[in-house]
Amino acid sequence: MTDRHHLLVHGATFAAVDDRGDISGVRGGGSPDGLFVRDARHLSRWQLTVDGALPEVLTPVSDGDSTRCVLVPRGGRQEPPAHTLFREQAVGDGAFAEALRVTSNRPVPTTIRLAITADADFTDQFELRADHRTYPKPGAVRSRQLLDDGMEFGYRRGEWRSCTTITAEPAPDGVEETGTGARRMVWTLELPPHGTAELVLRVIGRPHGDRRALRVPRDPAALNEQLLSQEGEFVEGVAFPTGWPELAAACARGLSDLAALQVPATGPDGEELKVPAAGAPWFLTLLGRDALITSLFALPYRPRLAAATLPALAATQATEAGAHPVAQPGKIVHEVRHGELAHFGQVPYGRYYGSVDATPLFLVLLGAYVERTGDTGMARRLERNARAAVGWMLDHGGLTSRGYLVYRADKGGLANQNWKDSPGAICSADGSRPVGTVMAAGAQGYAYDALRRTAWVARTAWADETYAALLEQAAADLRDRFQRDFWMHASAFPALALDGEGRQVDALASDAGHLLWSGLLDKEYGEEVGRRLLQPDFFSGWGVRTLAAGQAAYHPLSYHRGSVWPHDNALIALGLARYGLHDEARAVAHGLVDAATAGGHRLPEVLAGYGRDTHPEPVPYPHACVRESRSAAAPLALLTAVGGA
Repeated sequence: MTDRHHLLVHGATFAAVDDRGDISGVRGGGSPDGLFVRDARHLSRWQLTVDGALPEVLTPVSDGDSTRCVLVPRGGRQEPPAHTLFREQAVGDGAFAEALRVTSNRPVPTTIRLAITADADFTDQFELRADHRTYPKPGAVRSRQLLDDGMEFGYRRGEWRSCTTITAEPAPDGVEETGTGARRMVWTLELPPHGTAELVLRVIGRPHGDRRALRVPRDPAALNEQLLSQEGEFVEGVAFPTGWPELAAACARGLSDLAALQVPATGPDGEELKVPAAGAPWFLTLLGRDALITSLFALPYRPRLAAATLPALAATQATEAGAHPVAQPGKIVHEVRHGELAHFGQVPYGRYYGSVDATPLFLVLLGAYVERTGDTGMARRLERNARAAVGWMLDHGGLTSRGYLVYRADKGGLANQNWKDSPGAICSADGSRPVGTVMAAGAQGYAYDALRRTAWVARTAWADETYAALLEQAAADLRDRFQRDFWMHASAFPALALDGEGRQVDALASDAGHLLWSGLLDKEYGEEVGRRLLQPDFFSGWGVRTLAAGQAAYHPLSYHRGSVWPHDNALIALGLARYGLHDEARAVAHGLVDAATAGGHRLPEVLAGYGRDTHPEPVPYPHACVRESRSAAAPLALLTAVGGA
């Protein structure tokens, strides 16, 4: 996100506006611009003019759950502004609202011509990414219809239908064509001396297939009150540490963000659920791995996230091979999309199964949830899904045939299918990439934990002692194999991965900390790894880098080869605590909390890997999600790992 964009988020809806509160219709460039509802842009232009000119910014848009700014007409020192505009905006579920208040600064009557130029291009999010791809849309038709109090933009392509409705109070005096497809709504305001006029504009975005009876928002204040109520309910009742106010503030901010990041999903019986979306702006949707890790972090404090995530993922679990990209029976979905391009199969992400680790993490969360809550009913309800997930790990996943969970680059999908899923993220210390199949270290830890937790569930909830014993033996065998094949004796550290020939991919990477979290390493190895992660080449002062500095592959501004990820560090902190390395866990926690404090108590998706010794403020990663569910939940994981220390 660039500095001039400000993000408003509520569920599957977000708006990105500039300092003036405008949407300019910019296309591409890596940053969003518009109002988006479930993967489509429902406002591509929203521009305020006064007397035919763009006003100047007196107070720019502020970041928050709603935005406010103060604008004045262009002028100079010799002519004080004739009037002042106060602008407030907020988003709701499929909705956007704006309140405009215009106050005259003159002692005589004043006439002002105010206009909002609006357009809706219904562009799919994937068309706006900076990858320069284009997608044909045969037969697509856009329409514009005048209403008594505004207008409606429509879009259809085959069976696909969507629309955006704009209404205003008072109704515009006129609606003008612009020659570009946009329409200009115009008001002529007669202001008495030092008088004020107010307008309220309401936008409803209705994506394809949405048949809900959406309520038109009254104004931004009503939408903001609704979101604040949800956030307050999410925060209420959590015991924050009194001795560490910065961690308490980060936990509260994270819970508020999680409240805003809830998106709709459906359970196995058609029940409506709310699950954590991965992040804004580009990932306001269900991503299996992200929702599972978020739910695990929040489990001691907000088990409802796990209670929704588990059935939502069970409902999308693959039941046959080839029905969706890289689907195999028992596999848990990686990504679910609702946009036009996914609907027509032009991108593979409608239901995309390109993840090697979502399936074991599903089992980890199920076991942890049942253990934490005592809800054996959930274990029985999802028994078939859990057994299918274990079956996938053993069969299609590769545990039986290869000894490890295995993935191969997916043509048209993801090159890497573990959490470090960018191209080149899995690499040797010199930066070279493995060829053929990949066995990523972290995924083996998840598989080990999944087998052990499912064995416990089988014994306690399913009364299947034979199955439990088989899974425990499979876990023990995996642990023995892993320490034999992955441990690099020269560097006293586990390899990042094995390649298709079983050769070690020798980069020193933060994934080793995930092995502590899952308990895969023996105590001696685990303690050695944990202390190594706090050495200066790994630990930046803000957190553990994804790759240790000094390796040829390291780059502090790489997505996965030297950056610092809060959720990665939260897993590491939990792992350090598991192995009794409490001083090291506190060091990681303090680094992350300090980074959150510097960012208004909010942790971004990822930070640059520059060291705190040379950069006293955390350096942002240029393309990070502003709000990300795993990062929002990370302070809760730190609280679990170290308490209020």
